[in-house]
Amino acid sequence: MKQPLPDKAGRTYFVADLHLTDERPAATGRFFRFLHEEVAGSDGLYILGDLFEAWVGDDHDEQVARDTAIQLKALASAGTPVYFMHGNRDFMLASRYAEASGMRLIADPTRIDLYGTPTLLMHGDTLCVDDLAYQRFRRKLRHPFTLALLRMLPFGLRNKLAKQARSGSESAKAGKSAEIMDVNVGEVVRVLREQQACRLIHGHTHRPQQHVHTVDGRDCERWVVPDWYARWGYVVCDAGGCTLRVADL
Repeated sequence: MKQPLPDKAGRTYFVADLHLTDERPAATGRFFRFLHEEVAGSDGLYILGDLFEAWVGDDHDEQVARDTAIQLKALASAGTPVYFMHGNRDFMLASRYAEASGMRLIADPTRIDLYGTPTLLMHGDTLCVDDLAYQRFRRKLRHPFTLALLRMLPFGLRNKLAKQARSGSESAKAGKSAEIMDVNVGEVVRVLREQQACRLIHGHTHRPQQHVHTVDGRDCERWVVPDWYARWGYVVCDAGGCTLRVADL
């Protein structure tokens, strides 16, 4: 007999930077348990980018991609909405995989009413405006012409280019200060003001923490969700506010 889902209505979950890959089965297993033990029966799950370590197209051939689609589809089919925002590692994830996974694609940024609080959702990389080289690279890579060209390339070539890009990214980060790769507080304030939001939830920086920023005399929250390398975690929100949870993987 099928067990009923736990009733967790009134809660919404946020994750990012899981970087799932066949090479890290512990993170994959933890994610699937999280879906069953925590998320099932809730008001929704928002994946704020970098669900996968790399994504070169919806013909991605890792087993983790197929298994994740099955798990997310089951969650969505049982009544828990799943939303996906592109990150810097999986920006080529498109409608075919989203449909197979039961995910709804959302833009970066997206503003939602979260239990009465105007809340802005972002991946977070566009907030790191001090990293000028990365922002230039991002603009070129995410241009519609570049995306269309990349999708026309054979899978093997796309995969090779993705590996080269990751290698180059790691080399570039080694020469940058931690401050440059973090968000710019002035940009955070600007975006919150522009979007008329008083809460921001994002990933990308791998620096889980709650921050408070003053915007036009009002205190606004910023929640940074954790990565899933040596640890795992999420932000969960209800009508009373948000909580950050982090644990060893």
